[in-house]
Amino acid sequence: MLAGAGWVFVRNRARAAITAAAVAIGLSAVFAVSHAATSTAGLLKVRVGGDAQQTRLVMDIDQAASGKLISDGSADGHLILVMPTVSAQGGLQGSSQGLVKAWTIQQTSAGARLQMDLADNARIKGRFLLPPADGIDHYRYVVDIVSQVGAVRLVSTNATAARRPTTVALKLRPQIPPARALPISLKKVVVIDPGHGGHDPGASGAKGFEKDVNLAAALALKARLERSSRYQVVLTRETDTYVPLEERVRIAQRANADLFISLHSDSGPDADTRGASVYTLSDKASNRAARFVSRDDWFMKASLTGDRGVSDILFDLTQRATKNRSAAFAQTLVGHIEGKAPLLRRSHRNAGFMVLLAPDVPAVLLEMGFVSNPQDEALLRDPARRGRLMNAVGDSIDDYFAEATRLASR
Repeated sequence: MLAGAGWVFVRNRARAAITAAAVAIGLSAVFAVSHAATSTAGLLKVRVGGDAQQTRLVMDIDQAASGKLISDGSADGHLILVMPTVSAQGGLQGSSQGLVKAWTIQQTSAGARLQMDLADNARIKGRFLLPPADGIDHYRYVVDIVSQVGAVRLVSTNATAARRPTTVALKLRPQIPPARALPISLKKVVVIDPGHGGHDPGASGAKGFEKDVNLAAALALKARLERSSRYQVVLTRETDTYVPLEERVRIAQRANADLFISLHSDSGPDADTRGASVYTLSDKASNRAARFVSRDDWFMKASLTGDRGVSDILFDLTQRATKNRSAAFAQTLVGHIEGKAPLLRRSHRNAGFMVLLAPDVPAVLLEMGFVSNPQDEALLRDPARRGRLMNAVGDSIDDYFAEATRLASR
């Protein structure tokens, strides 16, 4: 039925960093037992084709993978499928085709998340994985959608006709075609964490506490990001309140954050020391991240064999990929701050700060300057100069996601 239908193609040749990490740590023995459960499939291409009777979405992936149906669309028309071991960095989306009004694929902490907005009369018929065959060197994950509209047939109850039952086809009124839906939002979720707050004032400067500078900067960055309409911005605190460090990480995880940035102001014994610096998670602190992994996290469920060793490997791969993305953003951030504010000689550093421990959320901690230095404190307390610094941070976030999208669409 689909042979003569038009097809819409969206390409994504990005290979996930997790795959490279797997090779680097030399886990061939375990991969031989459960390769599909411990490696990440790259999303190569998405094809959608069909008509008002049947529509098919095909995801071309370079390795075998499975999917979990979260919602079949029967309740609200939103079909949601999560593929834990598929990477879709950068995100993809498409508009109306056949019975699918719009679709999107996003990378979340649970894996690649496919959402399809279905026409009112549509339902899922089936989904399955096709192996390489007939000159095709990759796997294809297929989702079939069909129409539920059909003739309703009633048996006549006329006494005379009872000996020769007949059926009457009821004519249904033509449906009003649904309005063409716009592509589903692909806004990136950015969590901004103003350090300290409430009974925890942070460092002290000549003109006040660090917690106030951090919050003012966070609000300025939030305003900068929301002007572009490309982001969903979440603050861990919006007032002078105390939020436990672990809860700040949980906020980012619950929001399925694409990026977490914690804003702080440094302090030191030497009043002449000044400059910004950016921290990412150190290798020594990586094993502490296990405290944030609960039995509900996806990499604890993804093993087909229930092997805890496989789960540990998935955790390690996820954390390594996250650290790589964190480091990439840190480099971009330093490049944008340079010239807008002074930098410490070693501007990119590693540490074991608790707010950096989420294994599935790229995260950095930005020390914006030293409140113990009069010049840095004056910069951070001046709304105009602080705004220019936060604009530079916003520009670095724009470039970070733009580069991820460019790599994913090559």
